[in-house]
Amino acid sequence: MVPMNSFFALALLLTPTVSSDEGWTPELALEVKRVGDVRPSPDGSLAAFIVGEAVMKDEKSEWVSQIYVARSDGSGSFQLTRGESSSTSPRWSPDGRWIAFLSSRGGEHSNLWRIAVGGGEAERLTDEKGGIEGFVWSPDGSHIAFTMPRPPTDEEEKAEKEKRDAKVVDDDLKMVDLYVLPLATNEEGKRLARKLTTGRFSVGGPFGEAEMDWSPDGRSIVFSHQPTPRVNDWPLTDISVVDVASGEIRVLVETDAAESQPVYSPDGRWIAFTASDIPPSWGFTSRVQLIPASGGQPEPLAESYDQQPSIVGWSGDGARVYITEIHRTVSRLSALPRDGGQPVDVTPPDRMVDGANLNDTGTHFGFSSESMDTPPEAFVSNVARFEAVRVSEVQRLPELPLGRTDIIEWSSTDGTRVEGLLTYPVDYREGARVPLLVIVHGGPAGVFTQSFIASRGAYPIASFASRGYAILQANVRGSSGYGRGFRYANYEDWGGGDYQDIMSGVDHVIELGVADPNRLGVMGWSYGGFMTSWILTQTDRFKAASVGAGVTNLMSFTGTADIPGFLPDYFGGEYWDVFDRFRSHSAMFNVKGVTTPTLIQHGENDRRVPISQGYELYNALKRQGVETKMVVYPRQPHGIREPRLQLDAMKRNLDWFERFLPTGRSTTSN
Repeated sequence: MVPMNSFFALALLLTPTVSSDEGWTPELALEVKRVGDVRPSPDGSLAAFIVGEAVMKDEKSEWVSQIYVARSDGSGSFQLTRGESSSTSPRWSPDGRWIAFLSSRGGEHSNLWRIAVGGGEAERLTDEKGGIEGFVWSPDGSHIAFTMPRPPTDEEEKAEKEKRDAKVVDDDLKMVDLYVLPLATNEEGKRLARKLTTGRFSVGGPFGEAEMDWSPDGRSIVFSHQPTPRVNDWPLTDISVVDVASGEIRVLVETDAAESQPVYSPDGRWIAFTASDIPPSWGFTSRVQLIPASGGQPEPLAESYDQQPSIVGWSGDGARVYITEIHRTVSRLSALPRDGGQPVDVTPPDRMVDGANLNDTGTHFGFSSESMDTPPEAFVSNVARFEAVRVSEVQRLPELPLGRTDIIEWSSTDGTRVEGLLTYPVDYREGARVPLLVIVHGGPAGVFTQSFIASRGAYPIASFASRGYAILQANVRGSSGYGRGFRYANYEDWGGGDYQDIMSGVDHVIELGVADPNRLGVMGWSYGGFMTSWILTQTDRFKAASVGAGVTNLMSFTGTADIPGFLPDYFGGEYWDVFDRFRSHSAMFNVKGVTTPTLIQHGENDRRVPISQGYELYNALKRQGVETKMVVYPRQPHGIREPRLQLDAMKRNLDWFERFLPTGRSTTSN
């Protein structure tokens, strides 16, 4: 085994530098690496994290992630795993000697592996056909609990091969089960996983998260579950506890709220969890509550700022529960006192904290962080006194100018205060009027944050700025980060107040002397695609538009999507009961007379917003003689995942807006 110091020294020697005189391009956006899942070691001296890179070689087009290890004082890091397959979800053994992880190396399915922290060959721990989703070490390191969908039976595999595999909708759903795996091998040298759940429910959080936690004494595991693995069943999520030795399961929390994210306190006496409003709503309001581990009446902690807390863990003394949440345009780390006191901010207002994790001993936080002009890297902080220490240096990007981004605020037509991010063209001269591109986020409870503007995305902000555009990212009503009232302000009103928020924001940027009122463009994905398609039917002020995976017909969307309960919640009833609301807020029922040239982009395998939504808009515009182009991305779900197709989407959007909104310094992509 190579000494760890040698790994750190080698990593420092292999640090390249990159420079370029070219402006930002979509190709450069794909060179921005993904950095996340930062996990401090039990003693806090090291941190493991994931680095993902776009691999586009020969027939390969995918993001490949590997595990890195760094010193927590920022003095060096090295790559721990390698290979053609991704290695993800690094988790430290309690003694800090091993890192377990998930990988499909050596097969089609995700399985458990472990590797010594100093390096060497990884050891495969499981050989399961279901594809393991998540896992947790036992406190003594002797076992690992994991979740996995039920694998196909031999008969199902045979039927698929023989092409007699007709499927009945909602029949024979692949429930997710909880297993426990011993690290010690049996007499035959094998490790045999034992199933702890029986299939009465599907284990996991509201959207497939593997939510489980061992009790400190290692005797029990608390976990969330819902009746089926269907996304639409998230409002029915409850929490139970299983006795590891006997497999006996008892319900811990089962109410009309959706309960999730269970975590044991350090002394094992309490379990923290989040509980939604009653009834649960798709605006996603929740609150941290505590319940005795033996059962009893939950106690709510103070409401968090945005009432959408993600639990990070307990403080070492059990006096606080740490959470992350969006505060306007910044993701922040806060603490909820056990005694019910008001939330206390842990991180400064300008520090982005993405995917925060707390080590098992409660001494160190790990997280990734970025800013509008700085790409993401891994960071670690001591819990006792927050001080972000950068522990990675994985981004190798040219030092190119970025357009300045300001946080701006304006009043909508009804007086509602709205915030957005305004990016100026590179080398912008005060007083110059330039084309303005408006981007609308998804959700609708998404939010634009202070993220690196040169990262990949269907709408390449840094590339637009390099070509002379100003870009407005508007956090319209319905967005997260501004409190519950603002997030629910678009209920029964999609295309109403949110539309006015966008248009008043455009007018504000015109009043600032930045935007040319005669050169405006608009784009958005998912709900942003809904808003873009809606804007086409309301105004001809925009000279070009791009609709990404947009909801264009609220009725047909509800009948074909995998979340049929979504819009009935937002619009106060099923479409057959409140027909006029669904009809009057759908672009497809207001599409007559649209003239704006429109690009449509959609994933072929999108179940969240089925591709038929894109075809409806495309055909309606085409039949009216509107200049329209629809691009279908094979194999892609609701978001484009393959790097070559991500590149295609970015370049097509650049070409589309450069065609209809030329800046004089645009360069058309090939």
